[in-house]
Amino acid sequence: MQRKIVYLTSILVIVILLIEGCQKKKEENTKKIDTLSVKVDSVVKAKPVELSPIEQQMIKQGLVNVQKLDSTIMVELKYSTTDNFVQTDVYGSLTNAYLQQKPAEMLVKASRNLQYKHPNYRLLIYDAARPLSVQHTLWNMLDSIPPAKREDFVASPTITSIHNFGSAVDLTIYDLSTQQALDMGTKYDFFGDLAYPRFEVKLLREGKLTQQQLANRIVLREAMQSAGYMPIESEWWHFNAISRKKAKNIYKIIE
Repeated sequence: MQRKIVYLTSILVIVILLIEGCQKKKEENTKKIDTLSVKVDSVVKAKPVELSPIEQQMIKQGLVNVQKLDSTIMVELKYSTTDNFVQTDVYGSLTNAYLQQKPAEMLVKASRNLQYKHPNYRLLIYDAARPLSVQHTLWNMLDSIPPAKREDFVASPTITSIHNFGSAVDLTIYDLSTQQALDMGTKYDFFGDLAYPRFEVKLLREGKLTQQQLANRIVLREAMQSAGYMPIESEWWHFNAISRKKAKNIYKIIE
């Protein structure tokens, strides 16, 4: 009889342990589910990245983020860094390149034409749509240069730049195989004759511009012009989608 009681007691203890184990496992699973729910809720409730006021204004005016149309186009807005001629970040939170819809589509075409001929090459944007307030800042920072000469590098805010209408772009070519921008003979925003396309033949003859540097500029110009962009005579990096007069007629200025 005593042996039977001990046997039943053992069974009862095992049953109790099994029940407690199941209960503990259930509690652990419940905690995991609760934790997962919190994580899911965090993802669902996470707020989207808030655009800066100037980006919101650009989008409201019909401008588009170029990389939304072509993610292979690279962007490094120089005025969002201190690597520029004023050595000052004048764009602040603006780090995306915006253009009006048509100029943006033209740039996508230029990008595709470039990659068709040179699969390892990518367009690298240094500047695109530029607020007029920044135009004033850049103009005033060049006060040591006479206004007439200053306009070779920064359009007067009173006249405005085609950048201010989201219809001009500054850019170069990036080589994926070397992980570097092509050598164009000067840095971006270089102040001097060496940056002038109109002097290239003379500079080449004088040995100030190499054959390869000129060839690199030509590759950039051919890609841009194939899409309808127009180069200018004083900056190898600057291209206009339309004239200043047309820009003023069809687009609102970016304040």
